[in-house]
Amino acid sequence: MPGSSPTVAATLREQARTHGDKPLLVCDADRISHTEADCESAKLARGLIAMGAGKGTHVGLLYPNGAAFVVGMLAAARIGAVVVPFTTFATAPELRRQLVHADVEILLTARTFRAHDYAQRLAEVCGDFRPGTRLFNTAVPQLRHVLTDVDALSGLGESVDPSLLSALEDDVDGCDPLAIVYTSGSTSTPKGVVHTHAALLEHQRNLNEIRGLTAQDKLFCNSPFFWIGGLAFGLLATLVAGATLVCSNATDADETLDLLEAEKPTITNGFVASIAHLAGHPSFADRDLTSMRRGNLYPIMAPEARPADPELRHNMLGMTEAGSVVLICGDESDQAQHRRGSYGKPAPGFETKVIDCDTDGVGELCIRGPYVMQGYYKRSREECFDAEGWFHTGDLVRVDADGFYYFVGRRGSMIKTAGANVAPAEVERAIAKVTAGTVAHVIGLPDRERGQVVAAVVVTDDGFDEASLRQALRTELSAYKIPRRFVSVPPADVPLLSSGKVDRVHLEKLFDV
Repeated sequence: MPGSSPTVAATLREQARTHGDKPLLVCDADRISHTEADCESAKLARGLIAMGAGKGTHVGLLYPNGAAFVVGMLAAARIGAVVVPFTTFATAPELRRQLVHADVEILLTARTFRAHDYAQRLAEVCGDFRPGTRLFNTAVPQLRHVLTDVDALSGLGESVDPSLLSALEDDVDGCDPLAIVYTSGSTSTPKGVVHTHAALLEHQRNLNEIRGLTAQDKLFCNSPFFWIGGLAFGLLATLVAGATLVCSNATDADETLDLLEAEKPTITNGFVASIAHLAGHPSFADRDLTSMRRGNLYPIMAPEARPADPELRHNMLGMTEAGSVVLICGDESDQAQHRRGSYGKPAPGFETKVIDCDTDGVGELCIRGPYVMQGYYKRSREECFDAEGWFHTGDLVRVDADGFYYFVGRRGSMIKTAGANVAPAEVERAIAKVTAGTVAHVIGLPDRERGQVVAAVVVTDDGFDEASLRQALRTELSAYKIPRRFVSVPPADVPLLSSGKVDRVHLEKLFDV
């Protein structure tokens, strides 16, 4: 389909014809083939039609990674409905806020996941709900249906002629909205990022070529589908490639390692911190994980594929507004020292510029192009882009003479200490380097004399030697960048937002300031 304006329905049908019974998704014991994904999503799409859904209907999905999310997303996309993923961490107030802001009319949801009781939380939002019964509630004025039983909904669709589904699919164009993906954060005004079918699918096709994801691959990805990394760089990328996506919701490391040994993924992507416990499992040394030779989850990859130093491998920079990854490099070999910390170059389809540079060449990254979001839902174009169509990312970067980009930090997160700027990300990387991978979260604490001082929350179950760490950091950082205050916490005690990101406001409270 290169050169066309692709849609999810057309892509799914083509991959079902081409790859048939090959798995599209393997998530623990849950698996679905390309053909099954086509058939099951068609049934559910007809059920949605029977409930009055069609082009432009906003359909919410509240599921962990798994076949239910995949089928729900595909079903909604087939008929031109707009997919609105919800984080599985969401509290009742956060559910209500997003339901209202996104104008969700139909919500497909799990009843529970781990310790989360979504049925109870939704009852707090909209009162008792019965599948098949229309809702009319002033707290969520657009919401008409909350459905926990998609099998019943698929059964309802048996009354809908398949030709009607085909007609609706044919009416969907690549320029139509596919999803509204919400950026993380629980205290700011919600920002729903609107992306079209063609933008997300064509962008993933380009990225697949760069990272070498093909139909012969199995991708292990630990990013949740409700974030752009899991939805686009994981799920949609796999669909576009005709590959297999492997993921796990298991809390037992043994079970996840069993899955990886059995499925033998060839490429990895996601958050290293979320798989670090796998490498620390007693059975890890005896596991055969040699199939994983590409990607960025280095601790669990084949030993010969791991870098001597992760900072000598190109990283990637992604953002919801860019439809996943915007800075990337296909070279997965160790780089020269002068390229330490590189994030690669802009992906195809992106124009970039760096503005308001300081004396070190650090400035804000701006992007534009066909794969950048349509805008934020319910915000004017002027609120999203400048007069020339540039999106100001808020990411601070510098660019070397060869055109490689280096991420420095977020505008507004820079620590100002005694007149000097300190990027938390730089200090966090230095701590990880001198401690062989220990995670730290660096923040600025208010200080009467210096304005702010650099402080680090070191994440460890075993504690650490503060004096030794300070000494080691002297070889990596200027004196003013070395944290003046440290505190250690076990991983389970790191304060998190409902988005799963670290709550930096509560990090400050760990220092009793």
